[in-house]
Amino acid sequence: MGMKHIHWLGHASFRIEDAGKQIYIDPYKLVKNEPKADIIFVTHAHYDHYSAEDIAKIIKDGTIFIAPKDVADQIGKGCLPVVPGEDYSAGGLKIHTLPAYNLDKKFHPKENKWVGYIITLQDGTKIYHSGDSDFIPEMRTIVVDIALLPCGGTYTMTAKQAADAANVFKPKTLVPIHWGDIVGSKSDAEDVKKLFKGATVILVPEQ
Repeated sequence: MGMKHIHWLGHASFRIEDAGKQIYIDPYKLVKNEPKADIIFVTHAHYDHYSAEDIAKIIKDGTIFIAPKDVADQIGKGCLPVVPGEDYSAGGLKIHTLPAYNLDKKFHPKENKWVGYIITLQDGTKIYHSGDSDFIPEMRTIVVDIALLPCGGTYTMTAKQAADAANVFKPKTLVPIHWGDIVGSKSDAEDVKKLFKGATVILVPEQ
């Protein structure tokens, strides 16, 4: 799986093409005519991650949803409710959930049981989307090919914290996210690239 199948739609929003399936994570501010979704992952309940109006643009018959319980209760039918630290399978994907929470601020409390996802694609590539998280201890032991980590600060990790996390669990490729919209700038993403000892890919939002 090369990076060409991974489309950053801005903020924390992604579309991933996997063996003909369209996978979305936290779809938000979708502007162009995006393909309909086979699977939609939601990390948590904040409006810029769980956006019902954006989901409405890409849903089709049979779209599978994966979300923490508070979001799953709102989505209803067709949603697999998940909790942190478990393994799931849905839509032909293997999924592992990690907690996503803040350590030094209160925007994302651990007790909310919000999540990040490690998604194993059909070719075995493992992609980690951390959700809105700080550098939490649970990240230290993960093994992934591609990590999508927030770097904008305020609500999530800063650039330094994102690089520190990646330097510990060593993804093959790091993609800085959660910059350029509500918080964070390209200079945050460039700081991540300077500080991470591995390969960093700074994507341009496809909008």
